[in-house]
Amino acid sequence: MPFVRAMASAADLSIYSAPVPKPEALGGSDPESDGSRRVSTRDRSKGKVLVVDDETILRRGIQRLLQAKGYEVITAEDGRKAHELFRTQAFDVVLSDIAMPGWDGIQLLRSVRDIDADVPVVLITGEPAVATAVKALEYGAFHYLTKPVDMQTLEEVVDKAACLRRMAQMKRQAAELLGHDLKASHDLQSLQESLSRALGSLWMAYQPIVHADSGVVFGYEALLRSDEKSLPHPGAVLDAAERLGQLDVLGRTIRDRSAEPMIHAPPEATLFVNLHTTDLLDEKLLSGDAPLSKIARRVVLEITERSSLDNVKDVRGRVARLREMGFRIAVDDLGAGYAGLTSFALLEPEIVKLDMSLIRDVHLSRTRQKLIRSMTDLCKDMGMLVVGEGVEIREEREMLVELGCDLLQGYMLAKPGRPFPAVSW
Repeated sequence: MPFVRAMASAADLSIYSAPVPKPEALGGSDPESDGSRRVSTRDRSKGKVLVVDDETILRRGIQRLLQAKGYEVITAEDGRKAHELFRTQAFDVVLSDIAMPGWDGIQLLRSVRDIDADVPVVLITGEPAVATAVKALEYGAFHYLTKPVDMQTLEEVVDKAACLRRMAQMKRQAAELLGHDLKASHDLQSLQESLSRALGSLWMAYQPIVHADSGVVFGYEALLRSDEKSLPHPGAVLDAAERLGQLDVLGRTIRDRSAEPMIHAPPEATLFVNLHTTDLLDEKLLSGDAPLSKIARRVVLEITERSSLDNVKDVRGRVARLREMGFRIAVDDLGAGYAGLTSFALLEPEIVKLDMSLIRDVHLSRTRQKLIRSMTDLCKDMGMLVVGEGVEIREEREMLVELGCDLLQGYMLAKPGRPFPAVSW
């Protein structure tokens, strides 16, 4: 089930045909009048859900279902009351009807986003329409369902939403734990000259990514290198391209040169290629004639967690086109950057890479161990492979294996080099 179902016409809207169960069919007494049946602490629940619907039978039915599944559930019969509840309480998921007297679900969604950009909002409608779906997506709805609601589908959607909410909270904790460099400044004219020389001398180093249990090569990450001394590391080259408005030129050069050596790589090896978020706007990325596109089924496109996707229009559509071409998607630097749900909800990655700053000395830090274990468990629940990158010593490797990482990458295993370095296990 996709995180958010993009819709281009009314016919595209998923209409679930299963009947809405009556409250008495779900067992127990009226959940809105029997407070004793409500989970009293969040520590003992799977999460706290706000259910908003002016239809009493449906509202109580959903409440009873979610409580039976271990959620703490608070209800409201209209958007304005829900808004007041949201201002005073923390929720993990908001589940709301769209058509309600007074404030409708779209107004509630907008007000929720003003308070909390992360909390997943699931909208339900009895009258599916393209305009409504577009507004729901525009304001960041997590999922869009139609009545009559299939309760099993609803439960799956809420489970996934709550899971991602926990991931967002852990990412924020990780971001608070870690710090990052600021950009350096250059004179624009000399910077342009430096970037031109860097592009002329640009080459790609390849670092193996191996299976955590065996050390067997899973693939190689292509890493930017340049012989331009005034831009001494990849970050400096990226910063220069960004300041000069030439990220598209740099991105095309990296992608084309990354693909060239793969003809000599083992046939089962996967190529990991980093994308800047603005690369998603480049139509050449979607061209079937591009060198990388010709080997798309062997390629994982890494999109960093350090950059926001907010300014990229139609992210879901572009990612869907990339997947149709055969590409897989990875979220890079997990735990280092934006702590919201954006990257997960929009990209639905097959692979996530834990930031190396989180990995450093993990065997000495219970806080990091707890974060990584929680992240790996959540990612596996969502069917994602987890890569621990930046492994430098045996103790880090052994701890990451114990914490559940599927794949490993780092200097202890192999330093980046010309195609293709051997692994030391």
